[in-house]
Amino acid sequence: MKKNMLNVFFQLLEIYLGHSSALMESMEEYNTSSTDFTFMGLFNRKETSGLLFAIISIIFFTALMANGVMIFLIRTDSHLHTPMYFLLSHLSFIDMMYISTIVPKMLVDYLLDQRTITFVGCTAQHFLYLTLVGAEFFLLGLMAYDRYVAICNPLRYPTLMSRRVCWMIIAGSWFGGSLDGFLLTPITMSFPFCNSREINHFFCEAPAVLKLACADTALYETVMYVCCVLMLLIPFSVVIASYAQILTTVHRMSSVEGRKKAFATCSSHMTVVTLFYGAAMYTYMLPHSYHRPEQDKVFSVFYTILTPMLNPLIYSLRNKDVTGAMKRVLGRFKGTQRVSGDAF
Repeated sequence: MKKNMLNVFFQLLEIYLGHSSALMESMEEYNTSSTDFTFMGLFNRKETSGLLFAIISIIFFTALMANGVMIFLIRTDSHLHTPMYFLLSHLSFIDMMYISTIVPKMLVDYLLDQRTITFVGCTAQHFLYLTLVGAEFFLLGLMAYDRYVAICNPLRYPTLMSRRVCWMIIAGSWFGGSLDGFLLTPITMSFPFCNSREINHFFCEAPAVLKLACADTALYETVMYVCCVLMLLIPFSVVIASYAQILTTVHRMSSVEGRKKAFATCSSHMTVVTLFYGAAMYTYMLPHSYHRPEQDKVFSVFYTILTPMLNPLIYSLRNKDVTGAMKRVLGRFKGTQRVSGDAF
């Protein structure tokens, strides 16, 4: 059995090294006739395309504004200089980068009535998407651990969530996401692609791109499945275990109002996390027989477009600490304006 496992390992290593070195060659060898892919996109129905464009535009700019405000408040208000908000500021940064990797091109393409993306552009989008979504998978799991320590072990919280630990969490999340991007992108983009270069999706997501491959992708899809199990199930299990412990602790609280507040907070957090992880699990872990292109697009919208907007709204902007920081910032701004007005 050990011998078989070693053989499989060396096969995968050989495939990875071969595909990595072949990435640039594939751009010339397999894409000489056309270096562009064509997206089928979300706006393929004329009767609803205008409304859909408006909704996605509103979501995109709301996500940028909400996450930008969160980062600004956390950086400028000393009351928010805590481990939880430190992690939230990095989540907001990832969400801003994440949604900006996909949505701006989609909106511009609609306005210019074009649907193409170059091979290099598709490769870059695929790498950035995998890196950012992977970092968010790990960060959300570790943020749930932070809440568990704060509520279930408050006396040990300063030690268990020191500044050094927080930076290790951030570094670990980025390392995990980057590893996913560096491992899977070279292999995905080095397969020979057939004449039909239409991606039935709205961005360069691995499952949609692999459908265009002319080679056997079964072994690689198995490797990708294993990677996704590690990147999805492990952080999601940490989230479930952490919130289970939190709810158990909260249930023992004597204050009825405190219990209601904690249950409301936990339920909203779990809703967003389940939406994010659940949609990703559908995309990457469900067998091909259960997939249909239109359904795949809908599920991808949940964790690529909706989640970056919902995270700051659910995690932070409903929080009294954040609203208090907002009032203090607005108060300082109004005070500055009054002083400027008096000077004139």
